[in-house]
Amino acid sequence: MKIEDARVRYNVQIKTYYSKQKELYAQKQKLEEKIKTTENGAEVYKDESAILELQYSAVDEKRQEYQDYMDKLMEQWRMISDKIASKQQSDAMADQAKEMNKIMLVARRIMHGDKVPAKDEKKLMEYDPKLYMMAKNAAAMLEMRKRKEHKSLWEDEEEKEQVSATEEANNTEAFADGPEVVDVETTISNATGEIDTSGE
Repeated sequence: MKIEDARVRYNVQIKTYYSKQKELYAQKQKLEEKIKTTENGAEVYKDESAILELQYSAVDEKRQEYQDYMDKLMEQWRMISDKIASKQQSDAMADQAKEMNKIMLVARRIMHGDKVPAKDEKKLMEYDPKLYMMAKNAAAMLEMRKRKEHKSLWEDEEEKEQVSATEEANNTEAFADGPEVVDVETTISNATGEIDTSGE
């Protein structure tokens, strides 16, 4: 299962269980009030109190299980996203250094009176107009001689497609299958299913 799919799935479970937990907590509060205001309340509502406590604990335990898995999943997501972003930053810096080397080589060639492709001149002019003018002025001062002709330094370059670190992390397989998805009513039913409430 992809991380994004797992995040969606377990977020729903966590919210559902949290909502049920709040509901059960409110029921426990009301029951405590009834116990306080009823003669022999602790004895009268003993079974109901025990059932509510079991339900609350079961829901809390399952919600925590989902939350623990979600925390580990998010840690995996962050690690992948950070790794991709770091690589992209490193690649961008390397590309920038290559670009600067090419720019300086074009400027040097022009200063020596060599012919460079118009594309390369344009790159130099766009990158640093002052450096371009200095190179052209230096070339103009040289006596006319047979000029070397160069191929473009940017000829074989393709546009690199930038991968989104978030998208890549979302589409990575989750580190492990998550806990079994159980609806909240089943969890409550399982927690109290073995209790005999008939009073026998």
